[in-house]
Amino acid sequence: MKILVVNAGSSSLKYQLLDMNDESVIAKGNCDRIGIDGHISHKTGDGRAFEADCNFPTHTEAFEKLVEVLTTGENKVIDSMAEVSAVGHRVVQGAEIFKETCLVNDEVINQIDALAELAPVHNHPHALALRACKDVLPEGTPQVAVFDTAFHSTMPRKAYLYGLPYECYEDLHVRKYGFHGTSHRFVTAELANVLGKDIKDMKIVSCHLGNGSSITAVDGGKSVDTSMGFTPLDGLIMGTRCGSVDPSAIDYIEKKMGFDPDQMTAYMNKQSGFLGLSGIGSDNRDITAAAEEGNDRAKIVGEIFCYQIKKFIGSYAAAMNGLDAVIFTGGIGENAGDIRARSCSNLDFIGLKIDEEANNVRGKLQKISTEDSRVQVWVVPTNEELLIARDTLALISK
Repeated sequence: MKILVVNAGSSSLKYQLLDMNDESVIAKGNCDRIGIDGHISHKTGDGRAFEADCNFPTHTEAFEKLVEVLTTGENKVIDSMAEVSAVGHRVVQGAEIFKETCLVNDEVINQIDALAELAPVHNHPHALALRACKDVLPEGTPQVAVFDTAFHSTMPRKAYLYGLPYECYEDLHVRKYGFHGTSHRFVTAELANVLGKDIKDMKIVSCHLGNGSSITAVDGGKSVDTSMGFTPLDGLIMGTRCGSVDPSAIDYIEKKMGFDPDQMTAYMNKQSGFLGLSGIGSDNRDITAAAEEGNDRAKIVGEIFCYQIKKFIGSYAAAMNGLDAVIFTGGIGENAGDIRARSCSNLDFIGLKIDEEANNVRGKLQKISTEDSRVQVWVVPTNEELLIARDTLALISK
């Protein structure tokens, strides 16, 4: 059985076609610069590659090109889309409407689009991709939506409510939603499987660190708290996002800089974080290189980032009344050994010790704590596409 996984952004449409008999990747690629001009990059599981500039006015034309490269030419991998049993879509914001994976119909697409106000960069493009798929796929091909926020729907009220008047929650739906849920769910389940343990018996802190970063407390397989909030802007400093800031500081900056609310939001989301603090860039590799050369602003970025990670690990251990394992995943989490080591330093009070030699690993499943460490620390590569495919298969099999 073949499942197509789609992850739509405002100007992109990433995809993977998986053979669920062995969970292998048949092909993957990205249609980007949608609404600007257009470009597609496509790679097959056996190593063939294809790139081309295209005309992508909307997501529909991008999806049509995706179908074309999958089914025709030298780089095709299937004869027709009839071979695809279903399409699974990553959707960022499900709010309190969608608390689990669901089959897609017109009503679901409209509801996802209506939530765009809560995730303006993501949800409308998701709806566009869902409609584009419906127009292009053979009639009757099921589509499935997998929501990033669904994993965090198990958080208790004490974790997701803000100290604002209650009508802000009741009438405006302002609360902590959390994100990266698909990644956190995958890596925590993967670790439990590797250890041969029932995840219901485990307390895990999952650190998804990349250009966007979030940390989640997972108790018994359920999210009980997470660092991102009403939007992905909250929590840790990130590539271009500021993370948690006193709201009064935002109001002060907005007035002093003469920003309107949209400009202030863009300032916090696109010009802050690693980029804004360092003045160098948003990529952790560039920041690390500059710090090693003695750049003081680059050094403080790394110090702040690791300090914040450490605080979340400690606070979530307290929230769960214990800790069995810490996971590092995502582009930075899987590849930056120095970030992992610094984030886990001086955590002797919970019995956590890093093995320096084992920590010298990139993008590979590996235990990086010492044998006598009371808390295990692991690098677990994430695979959100595989989890979406598994969810899709499970739902259509019912």
